[in-house]
Amino acid sequence: MSLKKFVVIPLIIAVLAFTIQIVDQLLSPLMQPIPNSGFCWIAFQAWAVYFFAGANLKGGLQAILGYAVGIVAAILLIEFAGVISMLGFFAVPAAVAVVACCLIFFEKAPWWLSLIPAMFIGAGAFFAFMTYIPGATYVNAAITEIVYCAIGLTYGFVTIVLRAAYEKRVK
Repeated sequence: MSLKKFVVIPLIIAVLAFTIQIVDQLLSPLMQPIPNSGFCWIAFQAWAVYFFAGANLKGGLQAILGYAVGIVAAILLIEFAGVISMLGFFAVPAAVAVVACCLIFFEKAPWWLSLIPAMFIGAGAFFAFMTYIPGATYVNAAITEIVYCAIGLTYGFVTIVLRAAYEKRVK
């Protein structure tokens, strides 16, 4: 495909990035905790996850389930770090080690529960939310993360559909 024809693909991505930010600006005032600065960063992560999950619906399902497992793992990690707080400085690192070790066993789980990178990204996004969003709770962090994950995965799917349609048209 020539550069002249290829330039439409980055423009499609630009329009999608423009609209995902609009969706965030419309949706974030409805998401807890309020006030917030928006959560588009979660959607952009999930958009990228869609591609390394195979850029198909099966991978999208794996990704959202991976995010959910990551959220649960992050909650368990936070709670476990509290239980072993007597370790002081080493409480969180020890909890991270235990939970990370356990997550790797999901590699041997059925296909729909084996996307380890999505689990780690889901857990990382949850930690970021809990750390940097004032008033965050487990419930509002989990709901917001899953909603924005679904938005990002949808944008990944739409990217593939639009790109395939355009490439078919210019062939």
